[in-house]
Amino acid sequence: MMDDFGLYPREEPFDPLGVMLFKALQVIAFLFFLALLAVSPDAKDGKIDSKAEFMITLDWPDSHPDDLDLFVQDPAGNIAWYRHREAGFLTLDRDDRGGANDFIIVNGKKIASPIREEIVTVRGILAGEYTVNVSHFVATTGAPVTANVKVQKLNPTAQVIFDNKFTLDHTGDEKTAVRFRIDAEGKVVNVDQRPKSLLETFRSSWRNGADVDPKTGVSRNAVRVRRE
Repeated sequence: MMDDFGLYPREEPFDPLGVMLFKALQVIAFLFFLALLAVSPDAKDGKIDSKAEFMITLDWPDSHPDDLDLFVQDPAGNIAWYRHREAGFLTLDRDDRGGANDFIIVNGKKIASPIREEIVTVRGILAGEYTVNVSHFVATTGAPVTANVKVQKLNPTAQVIFDNKFTLDHTGDEKTAVRFRIDAEGKVVNVDQRPKSLLETFRSSWRNGADVDPKTGVSRNAVRVRRE
């Protein structure tokens, strides 16, 4: 039945407070949706989310022409180095050749990179001792060079467990920077600098008749002949 104004009566009385609450709920839901869009990661081709337990870095003075190499051995005997960049949980993420072919391409032009740094990451937990060595592959200047090795435990929070400088003074010079031991949960239980030659590990495998060591990926001529 129509009222005096020609309108049908409402089935329920108008509630302005309820309408305001409903509109407020709509606004909150819309803002929540926008927040989800803002925090959602964009899908990008080639993007890789990597996870590492430890990061080991070697660096020496910027623009230095000498070639230093980082070698890391895990408790199982796997060794990551420039000819075997992935070994067990070890990954050589950056190999620096000093003044030889150390450049980046920008707009089709070669630009020399001044940074002298090598990086090995440990991407899983394997209990036991890790050995970190540095080899002076090419002593271009013929003078001693000071290098720095840092070991960081990344999980659950970043923690520096070793950071020290040392000197290499001739081609073929090999130094043990640090040896550290972890338990089954990844906790560092010991750090020391007892010397241990990883290059001698290679030579021992050759003396035993191996052409290629399955753990190190090394052939008989690999240490003497640098990759192209």
